[in-house]
Amino acid sequence: MTSPSDLFDRKMLARQRNRAAQRIGAHDFLLHRAAEDIVERLGVIQRAFPVAVNVGAHHGVLSRALVELESVGTVISVEESPALLRQCPAPRVRADMEMLPFGGEKLDLVVSALALQFANDLPGTLVQIRRALKPDGLFLGALLGGATLQELRAALMAAETEITGGAAPRVAPMADVRDFGGLLQRTGFNLPVSDTDVVQVSYETPFALMHELRGMGAVNALRERSSRPLRRDVLMRAAEIYADHYGIADGRVSATFEIITLTGWAPHESQQKPLRPGSAQARLADALGTEEHSAGDKANPGPVRNSD
Repeated sequence: MTSPSDLFDRKMLARQRNRAAQRIGAHDFLLHRAAEDIVERLGVIQRAFPVAVNVGAHHGVLSRALVELESVGTVISVEESPALLRQCPAPRVRADMEMLPFGGEKLDLVVSALALQFANDLPGTLVQIRRALKPDGLFLGALLGGATLQELRAALMAAETEITGGAAPRVAPMADVRDFGGLLQRTGFNLPVSDTDVVQVSYETPFALMHELRGMGAVNALRERSSRPLRRDVLMRAAEIYADHYGIADGRVSATFEIITLTGWAPHESQQKPLRPGSAQARLADALGTEEHSAGDKANPGPVRNSD
């Protein structure tokens, strides 16, 4: 079922990913980077995860890496695209990540790499993940953030506005890292952490970047996309603008990908809790070596600097 407010046409996205599946291995560098980071983070956590689920598993890059960890037991790959799912190691389940087929408190670990940014209802998906985790179960997810493809977005918008007088949405908007800590808390996770990894990649031309995106299965799946294909003159002008504004020294062009990693734990009584207000045993001012002022006192403003 879809809602008029849905941002993505998820059926179209699944078709695109099916078409890309045959050659996806030539365009999965970003997925490998996200998977390696998730595995590295898990490697420093001193506990076992007997049952893990990889949500939006693509062609199994992260699932295969998780199987190599001694701390992780069974890894279940969940993917909507059948062509991609067939490449994942067993056990595997075909399912929409917005309708996860797991009961409450069944899983020790849920991971996801570069899939959740295409959820129409990300809060709802996170709630499902948290409910599927056992108490003190871990969620680790990587998704694309707001700086992703900012150069391509700007070049396409400028070219289309210049030539046609208006611009249709061509690159999906992504959320900012500052939005995610609060989102994890609102969806019931404890100890939430969000951080970002900005990746700069160079391409021979803007067209090489667009070819890479098609290879990833990440072409325009916005529900409000224009029904008309991008005109050739607009595309050529966008490539000129891109090269002019984002060209680098060797004649290539730069593209930005931002990977935001989210960490959250299903609530459990053993987890750290914030101290009660007023329960501190030492003054912050003493630790900082500064003078403390009450809320009613005015701090000395210090000397006034003239602008002359």
